[in-house]
Amino acid sequence: MAGREGAGVPELPVLLLPVAVDDDALDACLAALDAGTPAGTRIWLADDAQAGPRALAIIERWLERTPLRAEYTRRQRRLGEVAHLDEALSACGDADVIVLAPDAVPGPGWARQLAACAARDGAIATATPWCNAGETAAWPDCGEVSPQPGDAVLARLARAAERMSPVHPELPAAIDHAVYIRGRARARAGGLDAASYASWYAALIDLSLRMAGLGWRNVLCETAFVARGGEGGPADGDLDALAARWPGWYPRLAEFLMHDPIKDRRQELARRLAGVDPPSQHELFEP
Repeated sequence: MAGREGAGVPELPVLLLPVAVDDDALDACLAALDAGTPAGTRIWLADDAQAGPRALAIIERWLERTPLRAEYTRRQRRLGEVAHLDEALSACGDADVIVLAPDAVPGPGWARQLAACAARDGAIATATPWCNAGETAAWPDCGEVSPQPGDAVLARLARAAERMSPVHPELPAAIDHAVYIRGRARARAGGLDAASYASWYAALIDLSLRMAGLGWRNVLCETAFVARGGEGGPADGDLDALAARWPGWYPRLAEFLMHDPIKDRRQELARRLAGVDPPSQHELFEP
């Protein structure tokens, strides 16, 4: 993985990482955050009574050595994924926040690129980076889950993405592997609906659509890449709740997946990647 970014980088929004039950994924995520995020960046590990003994040990060791400005909180009793995230986001007030999935592995420069994306257009409510398992933001193929890249390949993907022209096309909604959320837009839309949805996946879609209805934009940040082992997904009943509230959502999503209006962006990333450091013998055998 590439080294940490240098000094002089403007302060980034708070990074919010909900702690989940997968110890190995958490360990990999924290290591990637240290390697690819500027020292001193504020990060909040919010634990909804999920971490077991091994995860707690991982977090404790990481807090002792991380160059990030980290805080860890743990509830005594589980509140629920959406309610817990809404509580954390509400505690941030109108501040912008980047929410990272606990099983994600961000590439070098990811947070800086998301912040730069949001700064280019004040109408952007959410910015979502590329991901190998990112649905409408998936790369190389729209709607397809590709194998998670190894560290060296992820570093090359991040460098290739940084070289892309920042067009920031519209997405149907934000995707839950990683998302920059503008605090003012979230506050105007009323936050997450924990009464209707049990998964962050569905609650984020609903929030995105409400913000879009108020005139905000949900865009692709094509200059950043975040890896993940697999896609997020809805809880039981979430899809029915989305369909009832947003009857045009599934037709719009199907249209996007079928015609891929940002295919040119995917192809540009592939071209940029081809021009970044030819793969080493070691990379050829990475997953």
